[in-house]
Amino acid sequence: MRKNMSNMSARGGSASGGENKKVSEREERVKKLEELKKLKINPYPAKVKRTHEIEKVLADFKKLEKSESKISIVGRLRSVRGHGNLTFAHLEDGTGKIQVALSKKELGAENYKIFTKLIDVGDFIEVEGTCFKTHKGEDSVMVKQWKLLSKALRPLPDKYKGLQDEEDRLRKRYLDILFNPEVREMIEKKSIFWNSMREFLAKKDFLEVETPVLENTTGGADARPFVTHHNALDMEVYLRISMGELWQKRLMVAGFEKTFEIGRQFRNEGISPEHLQDYTQMEFYWAYANYEDGMKLVEELYKYIAKQVFGTLKFKIGKFDIDLGEKWEIYDYRDTVKKHTGIDVLNTDIKQIEKKLKELKVEYDKKGFNLTRAVDNLWKYCRKSIGGPGFLINVPVFMEPLAKRIEGNEDFVQRFQVILAGSEMGKGYSELNDPLDQAERFSEQQKLRDAGDDEAQMEDNEFVEALEYGMPPTCGFGISERLFSFLMNKPARECQIFPLMKPKNMKYETHNG
Repeated sequence: MRKNMSNMSARGGSASGGENKKVSEREERVKKLEELKKLKINPYPAKVKRTHEIEKVLADFKKLEKSESKISIVGRLRSVRGHGNLTFAHLEDGTGKIQVALSKKELGAENYKIFTKLIDVGDFIEVEGTCFKTHKGEDSVMVKQWKLLSKALRPLPDKYKGLQDEEDRLRKRYLDILFNPEVREMIEKKSIFWNSMREFLAKKDFLEVETPVLENTTGGADARPFVTHHNALDMEVYLRISMGELWQKRLMVAGFEKTFEIGRQFRNEGISPEHLQDYTQMEFYWAYANYEDGMKLVEELYKYIAKQVFGTLKFKIGKFDIDLGEKWEIYDYRDTVKKHTGIDVLNTDIKQIEKKLKELKVEYDKKGFNLTRAVDNLWKYCRKSIGGPGFLINVPVFMEPLAKRIEGNEDFVQRFQVILAGSEMGKGYSELNDPLDQAERFSEQQKLRDAGDDEAQMEDNEFVEALEYGMPPTCGFGISERLFSFLMNKPARECQIFPLMKPKNMKYETHNG
C-alpha cells in the first residue's frame, strides 16, 4: 500500500442526528473513498477469498483455535471501537456475527492506520486471521490481513433505535431487515410457506405449470385488472387477476389431471390490511374431483403448512384464537346472512340491501353497484364475526360464474371458501364444464361490465370453445399470501419484502473528485 497518508480525513461514526448531519457524514465518507483510490485501494473489488462462514467458525471454534490454522471470513462491520494500538470490531455475514481484533503490531503501522482512518461501520471487509479467546472469554479472530470489499457511503441508522418511521421501514426495507431480526425471520418463514405448499402438492402428484401473465381477457375472478399496451402486437392487454384459472382448465381439457401454479397476480383495487394489488397466489386443478374432495385436501394442506412454517396449529389472529386442529365447521351462505342481517339473499332486491347496509353502517363502492355487489357487501359484514376454521358453502349461482350448480338445488353452486379469523382464506369449487351454461354466465357477466361493474368477468369465447371439446369433472382452488399474513397476525403489506410505495422526490447526490 502507498505510504502517503497526509491527507487522510478523520474517522466518521454512525448516524445519530438529523438530515444535515447525515449529509455531512456522507460527504466525509466520499472523501475517504477518494483517499482510498489515491492509495490504489479498490473500494469495490469483485474477487473475495472466503474459507468459512461465521456460523461455521463459531460452531468449530475450539478446533480452529487449537489448530491455529488461518481462516478467511467476510461480512459487514457492525461496530468498531478503538483502543490506541488495538481495535475491536464485529463482523457480520448472513449466518452470524463474530468479534475481530486488529492490532498495530500484527498489521503494521501503515495498514493499521488505513483501517482506523478510512474504514467505517457499514463497510464490507474480508479478514484473514486465527481464532482466539479474549481475556473476557469472547470467541474472536485475530486479524493478520484485511481487505476492503465495499465502501458504504451512507451511515447506518442508530443500532439501538433503527428506523422509527413506518414509511421509512417499508421504503428502506433493506435497513429494516438489517436491524430487525424478526423481519428477516418473517422473510425466511414466507419462503418455507410457499415451499411447503409446493412440497405438499408435489407429493400428491400435482404438476407445477406456468401460464400467461399477459392476457387478452382476464378470467378466473371478479376483480379490476391493470391494463397495459403491447407494442409489438399493438393491442391492449391485461395483467392476470387469477393464477391462470382458465389456462389450467384448458390443461384439464388437454388430458392433465393434476396441475398447480404459484406466481404473481395483479388486481387494480384498494389497499387495506388484507388486500394487496401485486401478490403471490397458488391455484390447483384436480380432475375427477369435486368441491367436497377439495375441502378435504385443503384442510390437510393448511395443517401441513402451519406445522412446517410455525410448528403449531394454534394461532392468535386479531381478536380470534384459532386452532386448525379442531373440527372445521360448515357455514351455509344463505343461512348465515339471514341469521346476521335478516335478509334472504334469494328473495331480496338492491333497495332492501342498501337500506340494511346503511343501517349496519357498511361503506361500499357505489360505482357499478348491482345485486351481486350488494349481496357480497352484506356477506362481508357477516363474516367478520366468524372465527373458524371452517368452510362456507351453498353460494347463490348469481355470485359465481365459474362453478357447477348443486344438483337438485340449482339456485346454488358447489363452491367452498375457507373462513378464518373473520375473513376468506381461499376459494374453490367444482368447476363448471358445461360449455353452454358457461357461455350464458359469461354473457350475464358481460352485461354487468357494460352497466359499469368493472369487476365483473369478461366474456372468453375461446375458453368456451375449449370446453366444447370436453373437460372432465374438476375441482379448482386458490389461495393467496393473505393466509401467510394472517398466520403471522400482521397486515398483508408488512409481510411483503418490498411493498409498492409512491416514489419519493429525491435528488441523487453525486461527487466529482
